[in-house]
Amino acid sequence: MIKRDAVLFAGLGVLILALAVWLKIPTTIQLLVIASAYALIALGLNVQWGYAGLFNFGVMGFLMVGGASVTFVSYPLNDAFWSSDGPMMLFKALLAAVAGGALIWGVTRIPKSGSLKKLRGFLLVVAWAVAYVVYRSQIDPAARLIEAEAGFIGGLGLPAILGWIVGGILAGVVAYVVGKICLGLRTDYLAIATIGISEIIRALIKNMDWLTRGTLTVSPVPWPSPLPADITASGLAEPDMAIILARSGFLAITVLFIAVIFFFLQRAYEGPWGRMMRAVRDNHVAAGAIGKNVTKRELEVFVLGAVLMGIGGAILTSYVQILDPSGYQPINHTFIVWVMIIVGGAGNNYGALFGGVFIYIVWTISEPASLVLFSLISDLSDGAGIGAIPDMESRALQMRVFVLGMVITFALRYAPQGMIPERIRTE
Repeated sequence: MIKRDAVLFAGLGVLILALAVWLKIPTTIQLLVIASAYALIALGLNVQWGYAGLFNFGVMGFLMVGGASVTFVSYPLNDAFWSSDGPMMLFKALLAAVAGGALIWGVTRIPKSGSLKKLRGFLLVVAWAVAYVVYRSQIDPAARLIEAEAGFIGGLGLPAILGWIVGGILAGVVAYVVGKICLGLRTDYLAIATIGISEIIRALIKNMDWLTRGTLTVSPVPWPSPLPADITASGLAEPDMAIILARSGFLAITVLFIAVIFFFLQRAYEGPWGRMMRAVRDNHVAAGAIGKNVTKRELEVFVLGAVLMGIGGAILTSYVQILDPSGYQPINHTFIVWVMIIVGGAGNNYGALFGGVFIYIVWTISEPASLVLFSLISDLSDGAGIGAIPDMESRALQMRVFVLGMVITFALRYAPQGMIPERIRTE
């Protein structure tokens, strides 16, 4: 089995070298950076699905949280915002939100038995309504002022790597709230709930113009390493070499992040915690019967997976240097991650890494490869008098979905547990 894994990773390395010859080194490095970010996201989904069997179809929402977080942390300061009344108005809105949360928390502390039992539900509804009205009374005028005078609040001007960490933390906080609400659901019901949560997050980020600029986008989001223009300006390298050096630096930081995370994940998976999570996944009833707090453990692993997704989403936004809420689509930011897990192998961290890199490469090169194939076929058919293939560019773009479907079909037929399936040590 280990030999098979080595062969698969060696084959992936050969594929990458072939791409470097075909697409040239700068493009290949760029592809590897984005593929590495997706591999980290796939690791997060593997923690949720492979470790605990949690059917999360809201991956896109956590990526957006990570992307918005790194933008807010690393984007330069907006002097127009800080010199206005916006900060004080936002502080008042924050106090209103805290007061509303305290009110709701206080109502939830009412005993479920006794004289107030029948009023508890009614009081909880009233508390939510009051908290909502109080918060809106403060945030709406603040949003109007910020959009009118500053456009949006801007960022904090801090290092991008700190933004990656904050993105993971905030994604974990969101996952905690979502998990407290949804983790009582099972399989397809949980999937439907997480899809809904993901769409809510997308709607919020897309419409909170005062915070994220909405559809106007935010750009350029800073890199954690020097940009090609910075290297060129310093006189260290020519423009072409500067691109290679800059992208290589970004790739090195990303790989270092993944290596550290992978090390601790693998240690946890092979230890008592991993055995406990597999027991919860395989039979949560039996795990609960022997004293394991199933709900708590599922919430724990759900949050952990979301943290990795948030970091991955932050890395993607940092690299492309733009936060565009309209650019997030379920097929690109949820469905493809599930394909990575299915093809790579659920429950195996090596399989998640392999699937993340391999599937993103297939997804990316299928378009130019299809265009080359269509060009050859078009020349032959035109020479035979049949006519050239029309709209080859659009047809090649649509081939990505077809190729991905074929990969899934062959994977499920010949490797139903993934190319690197889960293996449990029994000694």
